Amino acid sequence: MVTFENSGFSKEQTSYLSGFVSGILQGRSLPFLGQDLENRFTHQPAETAEMIYGFPLEDVCKEERIKYEKNGLDCYDTMVENAARDEFPKDEDVFRYKFHGLFFVAPAQESLMLRCRVAGGALSTHQFRGLAEIAADWGPGHVDLTTRANVQVREIMPRNAPDVLMKLADIGLTSLGAGADNIRNVTATPTTGFDPDEWIDVLPYARALHHYILKNRDLYGLPRKFNVSYDSGGKVSVCADTNDIGFYAVKVSRSSDANVKPGIYFRMQLCGITGHQQFASDSGVLLTPEETLPVAAALIRVFIENGDRTNRKKARLKYLVDDWGIPKTLAETEQKLTFPLRYFPLSECDISPKKSKHGHLGIHPQTDGKNYLGVLTPVGRISVDQMHQLADIADRFGRGEIRLTVWQNLIIPGISDDQVEAAAAAVVATGFDYRPAALTGGLIACTGSRGCKYAAADTKGNAIELGNHLSSRISLDQPVNIHLTGCNHSCAQHYIGDIGMMGVKVKNAEGQSVEGYNIVLGGGVDDTQAVAREIWKSIPFTKVPALIENLLVTYLKDRQPDETFVDFTKRHTVDELQSFAPPSETSR
Repeated sequence: MVTFENSGFSKEQTSYLSGFVSGILQGRSLPFLGQDLENRFTHQPAETAEMIYGFPLEDVCKEERIKYEKNGLDCYDTMVENAARDEFPKDEDVFRYKFHGLFFVAPAQESLMLRCRVAGGALSTHQFRGLAEIAADWGPGHVDLTTRANVQVREIMPRNAPDVLMKLADIGLTSLGAGADNIRNVTATPTTGFDPDEWIDVLPYARALHHYILKNRDLYGLPRKFNVSYDSGGKVSVCADTNDIGFYAVKVSRSSDANVKPGIYFRMQLCGITGHQQFASDSGVLLTPEETLPVAAALIRVFIENGDRTNRKKARLKYLVDDWGIPKTLAETEQKLTFPLRYFPLSECDISPKKSKHGHLGIHPQTDGKNYLGVLTPVGRISVDQMHQLADIADRFGRGEIRLTVWQNLIIPGISDDQVEAAAAAVVATGFDYRPAALTGGLIACTGSRGCKYAAADTKGNAIELGNHLSSRISLDQPVNIHLTGCNHSCAQHYIGDIGMMGVKVKNAEGQSVEGYNIVLGGGVDDTQAVAREIWKSIPFTKVPALIENLLVTYLKDRQPDETFVDFTKRHTVDELQSFAPPSETSR
């Protein structure tokens, strides 16, 4: 019997864990069960197995060897044993934990971070409250909304990891495949199903793909991560053109092809990867809504079988397509389908109207005569108390649902006209706001150095400080998005911001290493698609607020009538933009 005396656990926890772990260890001693478990769950390679998807085992990268030795999905026994000892994962298991959505984030934090999966960003209030309970019972008392319409909970101790995963399942959510080399959260237009401007409700298709992934083991363990997004044609952007696969709803009114009847279809865009400064591009393929799932699955399987397993920097879909070209990639995909791909000119498709840049904020009409209320949650951080209050608002005034956005904010749908004012007042009472804010409404920040070992700056703290500084000094009549990312992984997608900032370490005048940023200008997505240009390098954060303030003041003073900030930056050269900041603001 395994015992855990003087371990800090309660009497009930001690009894439960002792019995649980002892049962596992006893089971492994039984030849008819234990050996089968070892064979089934550790996947020990056969003596003759020397290839991984056509690559010699000796040539593949470290992560591929880890997956080859033992599938990350099969590390739950290890997780339970580590919980019994209150130990963090070690060595290869750090990577395998990510298959369950658990990240050991040392040295930034000596704890685990949970990233769950929220299909299409749609949550019931029951699920939202359940996430609040996880954050209260085993986390830091708050959650973080992400740029994939998802939720993260930090500061989880290893002894609580199984409880967290069980609780997640109890509320109808999961974290399987939320990290490592897997298909990440499938995103969808956050207003889909009630947006008057959209072509089609895409949530059913995002949910269908979400569940298909979960139920097919072969769709885990890709060469690298993979992103899929559905754009309904609605007014709020889901940044689908930054995904490996972006499905964009279009309308065909007239067709030169007798086989293409008028109706609603999807264009398939491929290879968005803004960390590498590339947007998804149109593949020429036109799909019915029902065809999107099998085509996505087939293409993902092509990537699994042919993606690079030797070089992590070249292991995304983009590099396979760069090597093969789109025609060969689609031909290989078609071989896995029971129907032919349909090629159709983009020029014969009606494209959805322009996006509303801050349409995720404020009060907006729905198709059913009710309204949705977009809530501004600065850099996506929400306390447990605020989560419960927001859930109460969604139940009392809405339809018991909360939609997450890729802008680190949330939406409460289904509010009747006579309840809008009361709902808005209730949101303000939580400490948040709903009114569009030109400067802070598009303020995006990744986890930053407080919770990520890769980040060179405290992006969330810096973003709040920057937002407060600018809001107290400048009033804009047009929205400007500011994205702060901690490193070149670009989790906050700084290259698509009007103003983008990537954290770097900078030597100040005294030779000390301090937080700083490389600053890019002029990014955008969808109808304003552009990769921002780098204007300043290695600016200490202490100088950033004044620099950005001076830049925006210059924009207000010198812009043309109704000119957006992005258009303003596009008509100026890099040298001209640099001149808008005095030397005192760019020197170290």
